[in-house]
Amino acid sequence: MTEPRRLLDGLPDAHRERLLSLAHDREFPADTRLFDEGGPADRFWLLRSGEVALDLYVPGRLPPVVETVGPGQLLGWSWLFPPYRWHLGARTLGPVTAAEFPAAEVRALCDAEPELGHRLVLCFTAVVAERLQATRLRLVDLYAPGGGGPS
Repeated sequence: MTEPRRLLDGLPDAHRERLLSLAHDREFPADTRLFDEGGPADRFWLLRSGEVALDLYVPGRLPPVVETVGPGQLLGWSWLFPPYRWHLGARTLGPVTAAEFPAAEVRALCDAEPELGHRLVLCFTAVVAERLQATRLRLVDLYAPGGGGPS
């Protein structure tokens, strides 16, 4: 397996190896729906290639894209926080390759190795903060007067 880098760079080698031992290589064709907002968040991915659009459910409209993630980036953080439901939806924009991690096994590893769990939570919290900021900016762009959405 080619090692996903960006997120895992902050982990000591031993922690990175234990986490990667849980990963499975995955490939997704273009225009594949990976998950829907509100669905069970039971896995996450580190993207190796391709792009995934994160979207928001809006009744009566096509879901607006709030962010796009690409190679080296994390896809999915909802698996870490109860009730383990996706906060956004995701669709591949083209072919995607990724390392897929099973959420329950990663949570069990974090419980068994608190230092690894702490470091991983810090990594994911930084991603959550970035993702929320990007979503806020995109929504302002879509819905503010003069933006791309209805005024």
